[in-house]
Amino acid sequence: MKIFSVDQIREADKFTIKNEPITSIALMERAALACYEWIQKSTNLSSEVIVFCGNGNNGADGLAIARILKEEGQVVKVVVLNHSDRRSDNFNINYARIKDRIEIAEINTIDDLKLVKFDNENTNVIVDAILGSGINKPTAGLLADCIKYINNLPCEKISIDLPSGLFCDGLNSKNDPILNADYTLSFQFPKLSFMFSENEKFVGKFTILDIELSQEFISNTKANYYLLTKEDVRAILKKRNSLAHKGNFGHALIVSGSKGKMGAAVLSSKACIRSGTGLVTVRVPACGYQIIQITNPEAMADVDSSADFITDNIQLENYNAIGVGPGIGMDKQTQNVLKLLIQNSVVPIVFDADAINILAENKTWLSFIPPDCIFTPHIKEFERLVGKVSGSDERLLQQIEFSRKYRAYVVLKGAHTSISSPSGEVFFNSTGNPGMATGGSGDVLTGVITSLIAQKYSSLQACLQGVYLHGLAGDFASTKKTQETMVASDIIRGLSDAIKFIRA
Repeated sequence: MKIFSVDQIREADKFTIKNEPITSIALMERAALACYEWIQKSTNLSSEVIVFCGNGNNGADGLAIARILKEEGQVVKVVVLNHSDRRSDNFNINYARIKDRIEIAEINTIDDLKLVKFDNENTNVIVDAILGSGINKPTAGLLADCIKYINNLPCEKISIDLPSGLFCDGLNSKNDPILNADYTLSFQFPKLSFMFSENEKFVGKFTILDIELSQEFISNTKANYYLLTKEDVRAILKKRNSLAHKGNFGHALIVSGSKGKMGAAVLSSKACIRSGTGLVTVRVPACGYQIIQITNPEAMADVDSSADFITDNIQLENYNAIGVGPGIGMDKQTQNVLKLLIQNSVVPIVFDADAINILAENKTWLSFIPPDCIFTPHIKEFERLVGKVSGSDERLLQQIEFSRKYRAYVVLKGAHTSISSPSGEVFFNSTGNPGMATGGSGDVLTGVITSLIAQKYSSLQACLQGVYLHGLAGDFASTKKTQETMVASDIIRGLSDAIKFIRA
């Protein structure tokens, strides 16, 4: 699913209005009906709904939603904030449609807020239709005061298109007044700002409502950002030939583990096997030989001469993909092994955990990595590679630059894990949950992506499919175990359910 900028969204509206054809007010009615249907199905409408409207097109959406709620028998009030001397044409049309049917309180000054009284016991839901996606500066005055006022009300809050005060394409300053929504109903596309971790408390849970904007425009308009969906991953997932054998699905090498950290090797190699690769070999120090043989009998063990660390050069001729880093430590000899692996590999490498930390201390090695390698850092590991930034927006730009510079893919792990490509495109994940914030979860992801590369998926396909499957497996695991009790092994067990769900 494409993530369009504010300007592109406006062009999509204009193209749809011109070519469907449909009037602007009729398109707005379509959007309002989609909002009403979601509100009717997903919220408690047992008592009063209050709709706060600005005097632009977002406010016009709110007026249309209020009218439909009223027509369907809902008790509804409207509060109009006259924050400007101008009202949009669509606002005036929708205002005329409801002015004699719904109680409307109009606020013209900051002090007027004190005159608005709400009985919290009789108000379940507040609809925020004050400001839309077009703002480019922080709210102030009446708008800021109203946002703060609403934030203090103990009601469920639903924002239309995006929370009032939130920028669409960038990151607000820390203290900007922004409405704290429980739910955000976004029209046709997610917004880039929804992907920034700083904005989770404002956006709440977001839902994308299809308002039937022109598919011709959407298909033909280039986007730099995307949100991964089930349909995207289903299109990637290959079907297996009935005559296939294990040799058709590749041979993956997992370089993992050191004394005290052999769990990382177990998790990454198990995830690699469970994700469909034909053969998996695990390079481990001698202390890990029996551990791997007992816990993961489907894997082959390639045992280092060192008892505690991986120190010997690795023969790479037989492998279709390499995953390196989980639990390997920072021993100097291990660092030399990684350097030789980079120099000798002719297949993509998945760098994770300590492999990334080693490269952060030896940045000149980055220039020698093979094309189409994959980095899977969490935020702190990524900062060691590129330096600290002030926010998610700057980090995103650094991620894109890193991918372009080193012809690599970066899987930056987080709430909306982002995948950057050498072409500059970024894909945000839509699966996963807080229960996955547990030790070993990243080791599992390394195994999954390495497996997919071994099966001859491209690096981009392996990242997209691997990240989505990993998150979806975590979602299935959370329903069985709860987020609080989940462990990384539960994610591996959820991979089968995840693949079945995508194929369904």
